[in-house]
Amino acid sequence: MLKSLSVRTVLALVAGLVAGAAIGAYGSASLVSATETFESVGALWLNALRMTVIPLVFSLLVTGIASVADAASTGRLAVRSILIFAVMLTVATLYAVVAFPAAYALWPVDSAAAEAFIAGAGASPAEPALPPALGEWLAALAPSNPVAAAAEGAILPLVVFAIFFGFAATRLPADRRDPMVGFFRAVADTMIVIVRWVLIAAPLGVFALSLGVGLRSGLGAAGVLLQYVVVTSALTLAVTFLALAFAVLWGRARPGLFISASAPVLAVAFSTQSSLASLPLMVERSRDAMGVPERVANIVLPLAVAIFRVTSPVANIGVVFFLGEVYGVDFTVGQIAAGAFVAIAVSVGSVGLPGQVSFIASVAPIAIAMGAPLELLGILLAVEVIPDIFRTVGNVTGDLAAAVIANRSGAGPEQT
Repeated sequence: MLKSLSVRTVLALVAGLVAGAAIGAYGSASLVSATETFESVGALWLNALRMTVIPLVFSLLVTGIASVADAASTGRLAVRSILIFAVMLTVATLYAVVAFPAAYALWPVDSAAAEAFIAGAGASPAEPALPPALGEWLAALAPSNPVAAAAEGAILPLVVFAIFFGFAATRLPADRRDPMVGFFRAVADTMIVIVRWVLIAAPLGVFALSLGVGLRSGLGAAGVLLQYVVVTSALTLAVTFLALAFAVLWGRARPGLFISASAPVLAVAFSTQSSLASLPLMVERSRDAMGVPERVANIVLPLAVAIFRVTSPVANIGVVFFLGEVYGVDFTVGQIAAGAFVAIAVSVGSVGLPGQVSFIASVAPIAIAMGAPLELLGILLAVEVIPDIFRTVGNVTGDLAAAVIANRSGAGPEQT
């Protein structure tokens, strides 16, 4: 259903750009007026997606932390696996905050095309915010009023509160913790249902948004979108090679063996865009072709699919850097650090969500933390189907690398 929806959404994007450009070229005042009125449908659709962000992120973080804590309680192998995931996520995030600015320095978005793109989306240029002093930034990490922080969209202190809340909940007796975690899991599931409902109207919403873009910027917007897809896909694909490096350098895997053993799994990941669908073959290939013991594969790989996506912070941070490039926002070190922290946190909570569902839930908090506008996310969602392929390929490679590393770094009998 989501795949066919992705195709329809991409077609709606193309149709909107072409129709908007044609209306702009024709110059009929009545058609232009009707187009500008119809744009409000796109704004309504985008707002409907954005309204789920705060409750969904908070609920996913609480339930995600609970799942990590439950996994850690199963034995040393699970704990070691979680530590491996944490190291890989941190390195991947550091790679992202260096690679994307470097890529846009080498291939900057054309300023005229960016201005036309912003105007076409009905947005205003972003006003650069003055970075807070270090003391102010540290003091703001803990919200004095979490409800007010949520209402004001202060995502970083809200994420900090959610992390503390989630870890504190794991210290409660099971009879008190489980109903509360169940409540937040139900809230997250409810928000996902709402997102799925809103996504049904994605072709209409994207058509309305792209219609305005085409009207004001013509088909030049297609070049900006193509640049986004190429840069994001290429740098996300590079995570696959980063995971290979982890497997070789940390897991002491032979490069040729790892590549040949992974190839069938990567083919499934590429075609299905689902780590879960790739799990059975991941277990088989890691066990039969890579020599990972069944005991290790049966714990590490399902755990990785459940709580680990190495490409999530990379691709999501890449979206925000693209937004900054289009809007001419120069992110400060503090903003980048905040975005990196939020990216790692939400990557755990959003694992298992389909790409289109997780896009807004994962990217919007990072954009808010870094001070990037959100108005273009609806249009970028339409082309997410392409980068999502490389997200999945990188995630599966990271999962296999983690299994090899966990097996290599183990010592002594496991208490699983």
